[in-house]
Amino acid sequence: MSTHSEDSKSGNKGKFFILALAALGVVYGDIGTSPLYAVNEIFFGHARASVNRADVLGTISLIIWAITIAISFKYVVFVLRADSDGEGGVFALYSLLDKLKMKAKPIMTTLLIIAAGLLFGDGIITPAISVVSAIEGLKVVTPTFTPYVVPITIAILTGLFFIQSKGTAKVGKIFGPIVVVWFVTIALLGLNQIIQYPDILNALNPIHAITFLATIKLKTLFFVLGAVILAITGGEAMYADMGHFGSKPIRFTWFSVVYPALLLNYLGQGAFLLSGKEILSENIFFSTVPQPLLIPMVVLAALATIIASQALISGAFSLATQAISLGLLPYIPIVHTNQEHEGQIYVPAINWSLYVGCVILVIMFESSTRLAGAYGLAVAGVMFITSISMIYVAKNYWKWSTWSAFAVFLPLCVIDFMFLAANSLKIFEGGYIPLLICIAILIVMKTWNWGRASIKKTFAEYPKMQMKDLIEIMKNSTMLIPRTIIIMTPDYISSTEDNIPTLKQMFIERYGMLARNLIFLNVALERAPHIQGDRYTITKFYEDQSKGSIISVRAHFGFMEDPNVEKILHRIAYRHELDIDAHREKWLIHVMHERIFPGNLKNIKDKIQFELFKAIHRNADSADHYFGLGTKEPLSIEVLPVYLS
Repeated sequence: MSTHSEDSKSGNKGKFFILALAALGVVYGDIGTSPLYAVNEIFFGHARASVNRADVLGTISLIIWAITIAISFKYVVFVLRADSDGEGGVFALYSLLDKLKMKAKPIMTTLLIIAAGLLFGDGIITPAISVVSAIEGLKVVTPTFTPYVVPITIAILTGLFFIQSKGTAKVGKIFGPIVVVWFVTIALLGLNQIIQYPDILNALNPIHAITFLATIKLKTLFFVLGAVILAITGGEAMYADMGHFGSKPIRFTWFSVVYPALLLNYLGQGAFLLSGKEILSENIFFSTVPQPLLIPMVVLAALATIIASQALISGAFSLATQAISLGLLPYIPIVHTNQEHEGQIYVPAINWSLYVGCVILVIMFESSTRLAGAYGLAVAGVMFITSISMIYVAKNYWKWSTWSAFAVFLPLCVIDFMFLAANSLKIFEGGYIPLLICIAILIVMKTWNWGRASIKKTFAEYPKMQMKDLIEIMKNSTMLIPRTIIIMTPDYISSTEDNIPTLKQMFIERYGMLARNLIFLNVALERAPHIQGDRYTITKFYEDQSKGSIISVRAHFGFMEDPNVEKILHRIAYRHELDIDAHREKWLIHVMHERIFPGNLKNIKDKIQFELFKAIHRNADSADHYFGLGTKEPLSIEVLPVYLS
């Protein structure tokens, strides 16, 4: 007879393995499909390494030790420890470093914003190269399929991006098992080749990698390193998705499934090269597949690359919402595709931008080899910035000494910089694409900050009224509108000395009277991923049974959370924490929409920046809509002219 404790342990184990299976389907799709093109790029891409014993052992050894050091050592052992309230990723590092008092903070936070921009660029290239590389397996089946690789790829990508608006909850349930089949299959394919040509096991000795690097020309070295990084692209997803699955399931699946499967397959591809067998259509991966299994393998590869692409698309959605919550991007429309799981979202602007970018890349580059010329630079940049950030995390959060932090992470920084330098050669081969995307995002962020600061300055110039003045007006009022009016405010009003927002003064001037219940609502988007304590703060300034009330509410949301304010307001009302009517038909939410005009703009730079900000502002979502206001409650909208200077 089992005890309650044993049942609990069994339940925890069951939950752990479910999370581990789900992590396989989401976290490892990108790095798991790298064997489709990584080795190919070394021998038949830009690097054009010789197919001889020394070069094969050297390059395969290089791949194995790149995966071991960059992923198993850096990410799995160390980076996964750098969580912000359980969350990981670029913006988790941003929130950690933003809390520190250090001279390098402006530089580091800017670098992390650059890393976010590079990840958006990576999100366009990854689906394109992954799906193309899978469909290229058809050329190995028969050259007749060659003209159809691009159209089939575009068709698959079109279907993938079109289903995003429907939500991926149901599809997500089968991701894990499919990826398990993928990893088992590529492991067996590799093992089959290793058994036939065990000489490849010498590649496990890092001396072969070092010797290879020391003997090749500098230009070839750069091209080889630019190809080797393709084997570790997707490693950053382990950190980015940590909040969804936890570090333990991610570590478990890496060492038990992913790492062994990748090592076996890369060794297997090396063994095939040593065998001297014919390489069909210059495709090493599919050449290792037995002829009768080619078509099923192409189908499985296509499914695996679709899953990898889905993870990148979902990651781009999350990245955008985190940037908005941190105040780094303007509000854009976000659709929640699952009422039970707030993390499942659809961002139309991001979705269709990625789709158009992917299709253009497929049409421009046509093959995985040519796409590889554009791939890797963004990942190298993100990994280098992550390594630098880890020095500050180790010193300030883990309390390591300066020497210890540098001893561990400086060598990793050097390795990442070598990859970054090598991939810089790809700028003219297509690497300019993620760079241009990154620059565009930086310009948007800088312009948005400039515009919002100018608007805040404009508001500060309006005549001010303090809360204590409003209380006096309420006390002396003989007529009140029989409604509960909710007024959004840019700052939390917590004291009678605090100023009432401009919108309130306009409200009084328009109606000539106050509402029975006034609620000043401020939404605080915190730098933490999740709010652990109270979801809201309430300050009551005035309550009179016969007259009404004046209340200030602050709703708190983390940057990984759904900022649905209406839910918070209903929760407060129905719990009777506020003395207001909880029936929705008597609520009215009063919001302000700004109309932007040029003010005193003296030079051409300011005028260009104004026009860009105006365009961003016009296409941005309104704050009330972004925060879920107006979904069920009626809105009263005030249009306020703002002149930027």
